[in-house]
Amino acid sequence: MKHRIVVLGAGYAGAYVAGTLARRLSPADIEITVVNAVPDFVQRLRLHQLAAGREVEAPKLAEVFAGTGIRLRVARVTAIDPEGQVVAVADADGGGELGYDTLLYALGSHGADRGVPGAAEHAFDVAARPSALRLRERLGSLARRGEGGSVVVVGDGLTGIETATEIAESRPGLSVALVARGELGARLSAGARSHLRQACDRLGITVLEHTCVEAVEATRVLCADGTALASDATVWTAGFEVDAIAAAGGLEVTENGQIVVDRAMRSVSHPNVYAIGDSAYAIGDNGRPLPMSCASAGYTGRQAIEAIVGRLIGRKIANTKLVYAYNHISLGRRDGILQMVDDEGQAKPKYMGGRKAARIKAGIVKMSLWATSHPTFGMPKRKHRLAAAPDATAEKAVAYAEKARVAAS
Repeated sequence: MKHRIVVLGAGYAGAYVAGTLARRLSPADIEITVVNAVPDFVQRLRLHQLAAGREVEAPKLAEVFAGTGIRLRVARVTAIDPEGQVVAVADADGGGELGYDTLLYALGSHGADRGVPGAAEHAFDVAARPSALRLRERLGSLARRGEGGSVVVVGDGLTGIETATEIAESRPGLSVALVARGELGARLSAGARSHLRQACDRLGITVLEHTCVEAVEATRVLCADGTALASDATVWTAGFEVDAIAAAGGLEVTENGQIVVDRAMRSVSHPNVYAIGDSAYAIGDNGRPLPMSCASAGYTGRQAIEAIVGRLIGRKIANTKLVYAYNHISLGRRDGILQMVDDEGQAKPKYMGGRKAARIKAGIVKMSLWATSHPTFGMPKRKHRLAAAPDATAEKAVAYAEKARVAAS
């Protein structure tokens, strides 16, 4: 019987890992099934650009995985049963269950409204393609109206900054405001903060610092200090969260629902489950949790590949890098910031800004799409055959023993 690998989620991390496993493992021994809620590969890194009116490619996953032997199941994951090794899914035909021997959890994250009244009902987000497309239509209708309009972006993290600058550049007839809970660009170096402020001034973005949003209404944003901001389109970028599926299934998770994994990206409670990307609570080489980011998805994905392949073919598992070296921010099409960080996650004094930084960011995004959407590139003629099936019971006992040892220390 073939070893069944089920991959939940086909974003950057899930699609890349699935394709690489198909390259490295023999189809005589394994079958890989990818479950994704939509039939397209979504370039989440560019959803703010899609919302602002730019054309962003969305390759069909069936075409991406063509020739790999990967089975694609377009369905929404509703539950996992790690004890029974079963995943429940829902689709247009009613759904069903998928059994697995190895599960890779890569469902990522989505926008979090933080319980702010009206945010879910009245605000747009750029964490998913449908919402980004709705925002795109809204901004387009404001532009077609020819009377201007106001856009309020709530949240001054990387996504908020990129969204505000992209909209301001692409839709110059609109008035754009960026609401920052603290100081704008607080995680950047002094030079990079100055560059960011200059970019906002150049693009005509109104920045409100040290401002807390208390409610979102259909046509305005209400702040804690009593300020009411007129808004024809409110964009909510004030945080992200993961689904509760892992927690509900009994996997060990953090308070925010991320799956706790070891150095090999294996669940500390269920050793035949791996988690990567935003879904995983992984400790980096600096001893700190990796942040939710595309870079973290890449590093955790590569480690999971080495761990899964090594375990299945009986080879010693190599440790790949788990680092977070920089923040890369686009400021429209022709400007950007590359901010290096130290081992403590703090911004280094030196940064790169301007067109060169923008070109590097665009290159990284293009490379990420190419690598993910070409899984058959370099397909080896000989693939690894599986070793004897691992003893899941013994592995689970070892995992629990390691967990107890760490807790005791």
